Amino acid sequence: MSVSTTDLVGVRLPVPVTATQGTLALALLPRHALPEAAAPGPRPGATVVPIDRRLRHTITEWTHRFSQAAVEIVGGDRPVSQLLRWTTPDVYADLRRRAQLVARAGGHQPGLARVQPVRPRVLSVHTCFVTNDVVECGVHVRHGERSRAIAVRFERIDQRWICTALDFA
Repeated sequence: MSVSTTDLVGVRLPVPVTATQGTLALALLPRHALPEAAAPGPRPGATVVPIDRRLRHTITEWTHRFSQAAVEIVGGDRPVSQLLRWTTPDVYADLRRRAQLVARAGGHQPGLARVQPVRPRVLSVHTCFVTNDVVECGVHVRHGERSRAIAVRFERIDQRWICTALDFA
């Protein structure tokens, strides 16, 4: 039996592309106007506090060093007492608890010597000044091939920046 090309029928019929596709409703067409929620103008809680550029740079460097010390404490490479002066009692207790849990899992004492085969590195710190005396930071930490995020809040108390919240993600 011989089949000619005019006898072949396509298995799939062409389907037109729609504005949304699949269960996630991804918009495939370009947007020509801002959505109403992103309209220009002030939003509640989104005000920016003007901060001197040198102060911002100084705080960013300091939070970078603090965050690096915190991840080394949790990993067991530093003693938790190194951050006692710059943390609230709750943050200090949480750091100590995390360091003890990691040490117990690794079979070593926390803070006595370098125990991690790969040292965690703080890659970036993004600071947001909530007020002149409150800074919230998002920190990107690289640990070998893995990345983690840390959220940190500092408050200026008695002319000193104190970590009042530290959350590992």
